[in-house]
Amino acid sequence: MNGLLIRTVIFGCTLHLLVGVAGAWAGPPTEIAQQVIEKALDALKDPTSQGEARRQKVKRIVDPYFDYQEMAKRSLGPAWGKLSAGQRQEFVQLFAQLLEASYSDKIEKYAQRVKINYTGEILEGEYAEVRTVVVRANDRIPLNYRLLQEGGAWKVYDVVIEGVSLVSNYRSQFSRIIHESGYAELVKRLKTKVSELTRAG
Repeated sequence: MNGLLIRTVIFGCTLHLLVGVAGAWAGPPTEIAQQVIEKALDALKDPTSQGEARRQKVKRIVDPYFDYQEMAKRSLGPAWGKLSAGQRQEFVQLFAQLLEASYSDKIEKYAQRVKINYTGEILEGEYAEVRTVVVRANDRIPLNYRLLQEGGAWKVYDVVIEGVSLVSNYRSQFSRIIHESGYAELVKRLKTKVSELTRAG
């Protein structure tokens, strides 16, 4: 497996470990990040559960700790403000399906071989960034979690791998499609991709 593919898989693994509908971290960002990620990795390594049951177990652990709607909103960019409430709900659900379909089958395969080192934390008002390094074999991959504090609680809204923001990357792709073909075409393409990935899985 080449370096780029390894990084894509690791990115998907760590992203999926934190995917959820909504939730909050009520304590210091790094402390709780470590607790949640390590519990999720333990669940992925548990030989007593397999397949969909294992994935659902991991989701139950991490679902309360990720502001998935904020992530989807930032990924869509300015187009978000033009959507109705129903369209926004549809987009959030579709985006969640895309991420899970893209990475769920890879997570179980590679979670057995990674270690997470916590290397620092930056606090700037209501924003925080928890810095980690993913270690596997001869590879060390910087991976950071960006959090926003709302109502006294911390929520993840972005993941950055080797300096590349997941939110910014998707926003660039989505903006190009919307500019060239419109929002309806973006939704159509996302639905098609989710369908293809689901069948392949």
